[in-house]
Amino acid sequence: MEEVTQKEEKKEKSENLIAILSYIGILFLIPLLVSKDNTFAKFHAKQGLVLFIAEIATSLIAWIPIIGWFIGVIAWIIWLILSIIGIINVVNGKQVPLPVIGKFAKKFKF
Repeated sequence: MEEVTQKEEKKEKSENLIAILSYIGILFLIPLLVSKDNTFAKFHAKQGLVLFIAEIATSLIAWIPIIGWFIGVIAWIIWLILSIIGIINVVNGKQVPLPVIGKFAKKFKF
């Protein structure tokens, strides 16, 4: 009996580690490819996808002199904070939509 709970605990930890990858740039693809049937990992991968798209858009905007640099720095700080919030949610086993981008993640169907 105790062995079963240890296996479940290890499985949960590995799923959490995979879900954490969702918030590290393009690594959001790993939970989508490895954990196709895991709704927890897919939830966080969708949010990671939206975050990644926002980061790419920020990179493009940051090329604009002066105003783009200012907007880019502010946006990167926001994306970093949202990534940290997402990772904290994964560690705590929560499926809470991230502020600002969570509503966009719900629109993805995969």
